[in-house]
Amino acid sequence: MKRIDWYIIKKFLGTYVFAVLLLLAIVVMFDINEKLDSFLKAPLKATVVDYFINFLPYFATQFAPLFTFIAVIFFTSKLAGNSEIIAMLSAGISYNRLLVPYLMSAFVIAAATFVFDAYVIPPANVKRIEYYNTYVKNKRVDYGSNIMLMVAPGEIAYMSRYDNTSKTGTRFSLESFDENKRLVSRMTAQTIKWDTLYLWRARNYVIRDFQDEKEIIRKGAQIDTMIPFEPRDFLIAVDDHEKMTTPQLAEYIDRQIERGVGNIQRFQVEYHRRFAMTAAAFILTIIGMALSSKKVKGGMGLNIGIGLVLSFSYILFMTITQTFATSGMASPMVAMWIPNILYAIIAIILYRRLIKNK
Repeated sequence: MKRIDWYIIKKFLGTYVFAVLLLLAIVVMFDINEKLDSFLKAPLKATVVDYFINFLPYFATQFAPLFTFIAVIFFTSKLAGNSEIIAMLSAGISYNRLLVPYLMSAFVIAAATFVFDAYVIPPANVKRIEYYNTYVKNKRVDYGSNIMLMVAPGEIAYMSRYDNTSKTGTRFSLESFDENKRLVSRMTAQTIKWDTLYLWRARNYVIRDFQDEKEIIRKGAQIDTMIPFEPRDFLIAVDDHEKMTTPQLAEYIDRQIERGVGNIQRFQVEYHRRFAMTAAAFILTIIGMALSSKKVKGGMGLNIGIGLVLSFSYILFMTITQTFATSGMASPMVAMWIPNILYAIIAIILYRRLIKNK
């Protein structure tokens, strides 16, 4: 680490923080204007603590590649405009060596973004989304009908209807099959109520056990039973994936695939997006550095304009591929990495062009 490295790192990270704070201030003003009626109905403490304190880090991580690109374009164009990059090159520093502090800064941003996105933001999103559902627009899924899923290997559960407000399902059945797919047990209940974790309380139940050619029937008014599923496994709201840490997402996706649940594309997209966004910091850093390292007659305005167009096109492209993944037209992993692959090719072309024309 030399003085020039620390100089570029401080410029990079300082400009990044400035860009984040500036754009967040603009976002807050627009958000207040859009949701003013809801904010006036809600308690001030809840608006500040539960919503904005959790919303701002969420927005900053969601658009971290945009902030990174803007920061690189802005401060590199300024260095080029002040002939500082020319001085560095004249001192014998190559573009490859000059790229090192850029990538180190990108690593700091990418690591911080990943940690926040994977572990810090999801618990905060629980409060933010709860506030949004309570005071702005309710997006909760509180009811389900004709619910069927495999709760364990060889065990299939069914409910005619489930009401999450009372935690109660009606016309419940649980069928168990052996290795030869023969029915060995069937439990039915008029109602079943979720208690905690996997504990369910069945009322007016009938259990039929099929042993050889015999059928053993047990009846009762109420029984507590452990069934390995819970309401969140079948009541899936549009933003549930934002409430889970990355390990929880991976576990949830694997469990839902085993149970045969089909509407988990958003969870898979979110899982792969968190890794793709981390790689995007390095790709956009190289593009930004390659675009703005040359001194241009028009000043930094042209570079900033090109940078904004490319950064917004990246976000737009990722949004489009997310739509393909959620609709089932593409694999979530492929859809999330296609923008990175395309822009990585652009980064290589622009960087080679920069070195060739130095």
